[in-house]
Amino acid sequence: MEGGINDNPLLENELEANNGYSTKGNSSFFKAFFNGLNALTGVGILSVPYALASGGWLSLLLIFIVAMAAFYTGLLVKRCMEADPSIRTYPDIGDRAFGKIGRTIISVFMCSELYLVVTGFLIMEGDNLHNLFPELTLNTYGLKLGGKESFVLIIALIILPSVWLDDLSILSYISATGVLASVVIIVSILWVGTFDGIGFHGKGDLLNWSGIPTTVSLYGFCYCAHPVFPALYHSMEKKHQFAKVLILCFVCSTIAYASMAIIGYLMFGSEVDSQITLNLPTDAWGSKIAIYTTLVNPLSKYALMLEPVVNSTESWFPDYHKKRYFKILLRTSLVISQVTVALVFPYFGNLMSLVGAFLSISASITLPCLCYLKITGNYLKGEGICVLGTVALSILIAIFGTYTSLVQIIQGTTEVV
Repeated sequence: MEGGINDNPLLENELEANNGYSTKGNSSFFKAFFNGLNALTGVGILSVPYALASGGWLSLLLIFIVAMAAFYTGLLVKRCMEADPSIRTYPDIGDRAFGKIGRTIISVFMCSELYLVVTGFLIMEGDNLHNLFPELTLNTYGLKLGGKESFVLIIALIILPSVWLDDLSILSYISATGVLASVVIIVSILWVGTFDGIGFHGKGDLLNWSGIPTTVSLYGFCYCAHPVFPALYHSMEKKHQFAKVLILCFVCSTIAYASMAIIGYLMFGSEVDSQITLNLPTDAWGSKIAIYTTLVNPLSKYALMLEPVVNSTESWFPDYHKKRYFKILLRTSLVISQVTVALVFPYFGNLMSLVGAFLSISASITLPCLCYLKITGNYLKGEGICVLGTVALSILIAIFGTYTSLVQIIQGTTEVV
């Protein structure tokens, strides 16, 4: 998921005591649109050229299919909230549909997704910094680390103090630059292709069936903002405009993703890396702008996206979670665990593909459909049949995408060993 539950920079001033969400929203249409677009656009924009390269030119159609499916399930989330005004959060929908088991399942999927997405931030930062400074190595107490591993540790140390913060309101406003950052990255890479000697000569393949699972998984990762939608809906003063906000958000984000996929594939063809910034010549100004923008943006979102995981973990220790030393110890332990995962599985594209297939597709398509069917009871008539078909398709994508991603990760780990 690109955005997280708390990755709503302008919503926080509108939250009140009722489960953390306001009972009467005051966000304008434009403000809600900005928040939604910020949630839908993020680091996934770096991997869409690789997704297109995996499946070939015809697989570009899949990004529109995934976008339409995600938009439709976004509308189903809206209908679930309209069916029960007491629903304030995404786990509330699971609770309303399937009781405590439903709440637990959705919470687990959300927290797992956010945990792995933030871990992907560390991998991405390490890859791009190593691309800029390939000669750096770290020697500490007889332990020698390569460039990527060294940068993962350095970035984790830089980010750690922000994870200790209880009040993330300042960081939430910084993360509002996410939309602008995505635009800057696209323009910078287009500039490199046009004026810095790269050109647009990558022919690529028309269709690569074996790469389709990876392609769909990465596209699914780009449209996993559904946990944000309840907060977005309740923040709006005119809630009947929510569907229009969704349409505009999905149209703009899909244009951005498709544009980046086409530009990147034309520039580098089948040689494009899992992060397109790794293909850029580091001596070009456009490349530097794109890479540094890529580096700064996750730094501002790391603590915000990890916060739901922190809160959920702290709730396991009711006798200690309010003690300051325990908060610091627990949050530090979470970051250490993410550093460990990033060092053991340093494959950004494969990790994001796994997140997209197993977690994003499930949380953004499968679970909203199942909750909608249970809440409305509309199983075998009219729209219910279409929803069941969407569930079946999403399950197939999750199975094949997860299998492909795990195989690629295992193969990559074996090759390193």
